[in-house]
Amino acid sequence: MKKITVLIFSILTVIVLFSCNKKSETKVNKVISAKEILGNPDFLAISYGGYREKSREVQPTLEELKEDMKILSAMGIKILRTYNVHLEQASNLLEAIQQLKEEDPNFNMYVMLGAWIDCKNAFNKQNIEPDHNLESERNTVEINTAVTLANKYPEIVKIIAVGNEAMVKWAASYYVQPSVILKWVTHLQDLKKSKGLPADLWITSSDDYTSWGGGDSVYHTKDLEKLIHTVDYISMHTYPFHNSHYNSDFWEIPENENTLTDKEKVDAAMLRALNFAKKQYDTVSNYMKSIGANKPIHIGETGWATTSNGFYGENGSRATDEYKQGLYYSHLREWTNKENISCFYFEAFDEQWKDAENEKGSENHFGLLTINGKAKYPLWNLVDKGVFKNVSRNGNPITKSYNGKLDSLMKDVFVPNTNYSK
Repeated sequence: MKKITVLIFSILTVIVLFSCNKKSETKVNKVISAKEILGNPDFLAISYGGYREKSREVQPTLEELKEDMKILSAMGIKILRTYNVHLEQASNLLEAIQQLKEEDPNFNMYVMLGAWIDCKNAFNKQNIEPDHNLESERNTVEINTAVTLANKYPEIVKIIAVGNEAMVKWAASYYVQPSVILKWVTHLQDLKKSKGLPADLWITSSDDYTSWGGGDSVYHTKDLEKLIHTVDYISMHTYPFHNSHYNSDFWEIPENENTLTDKEKVDAAMLRALNFAKKQYDTVSNYMKSIGANKPIHIGETGWATTSNGFYGENGSRATDEYKQGLYYSHLREWTNKENISCFYFEAFDEQWKDAENEKGSENHFGLLTINGKAKYPLWNLVDKGVFKNVSRNGNPITKSYNGKLDSLMKDVFVPNTNYSK
């Protein structure tokens, strides 16, 4: 009788363990959609470029991409935004994520895949004027490649973004009319209907808040209205950082703050920067509602640089330093998580190709981590928690900038300035 009891217990144990394993497997392999990811604070978003050299001719290797994915995963990031598919990074990134998933079934990383769109004669080396009323012949190739990748990696690619700041008129070297973006968004939506793309894939365009109707009325066109009704959600950009120079009223220290300490003035300025971003978000929401649309709005891009020898540095608006970046990052995450807004924060790592001839150009310094893996001030708390103990970049452990000494950092922090030659 004792042997029978032991046998029955053993069988029940096996059944229970098998059942638990199946439940775990179901959880790991559950197909999740963009609708479930976007606006979910458990799926933190970030903009990603893995380029480590001064030219994009040097593409990040598969191992470098996997290294970066492990770092971002340790930070709690679950969805990345990329910008084009005509360079190898995009396809290699998807393959890197796929390999990591195969190595560890619990590894999860999703992608908002960018398809670059520009006008005829964009970035022309022969000095031929861009024709903003016609699109580049290459746009078709870009869209077709994005479709191929989305179908090849349906468990990873959850969004296709048609264009990056492709409609805003200050992008004078390449912008297109909204009709071009509308054409390709409609094409992708039709592919979903005909099963040429996964039905739960979301389609958008990622552009400046002005391009989505939140600014100058010159953007309020019938084609933009149609586009808003056609996308699955609006991906808008907001940059108080850049506006500390170009639209700096919010950056000026008000009279009632003149008696504050320098640190208190900086703290107050960064709260104004947060409110500036909120107002731009609200302008897009208000315009959308005014045309009878009701789509989710998420932040496709926003960020804060830490170094500048130009408009934003010590001789300009004095916006750049790691302390201000830390405050902005914290404020944006707190606000967007609370309001169920996805924020593709710009960006994960510094990329020196963006202003290759100017080492201290602000475009090279938007990363939360440096090229060699120093965690800037926004991430010091994660270093303290030990989340980076099993990861590295370029052979370097992830350690704090300034050796973690806040007093050293604060020596590089200047009070906002609007009184300079512009």
